[in-house]
Amino acid sequence: MRLAVIGDCMLDVYLMGNVGRISPEAPVPVVQIEAERSAPGGAANVAAGIVSLGAACELIGVLGDDAPAELFFGVLGELGVGRERLIASPERRTSTKTRVMVRHQHVVRFDRESEEDISEELADRVIDNLMKVADSADAVILSDYNKGVLVPSVIRRAIDVARRRDAPTVADPKFRHFFDYQGATVFKPNSSELAAALGVPSAPRDKESLARARERLGCDQLLLTLADEGMLLFGPDEEPRHIRAAAHEVFDVSGAGDTVTAVVATCLAAGATAYEAAVVANYAAGVSVSKAGVALVRPPEILAAVEAGVSRMESHEGGEMA
Repeated sequence: MRLAVIGDCMLDVYLMGNVGRISPEAPVPVVQIEAERSAPGGAANVAAGIVSLGAACELIGVLGDDAPAELFFGVLGELGVGRERLIASPERRTSTKTRVMVRHQHVVRFDRESEEDISEELADRVIDNLMKVADSADAVILSDYNKGVLVPSVIRRAIDVARRRDAPTVADPKFRHFFDYQGATVFKPNSSELAAALGVPSAPRDKESLARARERLGCDQLLLTLADEGMLLFGPDEEPRHIRAAAHEVFDVSGAGDTVTAVVATCLAAGATAYEAAVVANYAAGVSVSKAGVALVRPPEILAAVEAGVSRMESHEGGEMA
């Protein structure tokens, strides 16, 4: 399969060390840095997740024309994600999130980034890059982190291009353009994002409320992620389908949403139904949260999680599968 990912690309930098004393300058710990690593973040993490599943991926986005961008390109190359459709613009700065970690504990994070919407000229270049790969794309992902790449014109045109080519689209939204994804095949917010966008205390769970939400969003399938409760899938003329969380031990939830997005889209590209894609993604998310930090998930790990889940089900059912 070959997929296209459009969205906000970031560079995640991790500084790992230990604390041995308090600073004499202020009542703060002194972290002795012992190791440093960089990883793709945002839409780039989704792209890396797709490649880790064995599919090919075209990553489309806008970075700064700066030193972090060069480091970002190097990280992509190590993971096998191409840089040909990325735009380096002097108008922007590359989104960089630097985390200080002490014994796997997150101490502080520093963000350096541009958050304003990209210009109309850059938006046209983003769509031009999509058009160059659209004929070979089996699915299109829109990965929004509110950093300005997914402006309404890019969202609308990307979904239109995908629908004309009969390719499924998966939208992972943020608040700024939440209601601009009409026509998406799968719209994947988490419960707090959906509640905030709808202006209600909590995300809808009953059929009638979900139907109103799906109609307002204009999507084919609403996939609501519910943290340790799993996911809720709701499509046209169907009952809501609750998919219980597969994880039994949660170490770190970082990156789990990107894992779900990557797996759902890759499964749809391969011909799965939305429900099948969500079930596989649920197992993949269980693998992801059992790892420290933002970690990629590979097919053998997903298969092992499925087999473990089947074994638990057989045990619960007295040796017979439902």
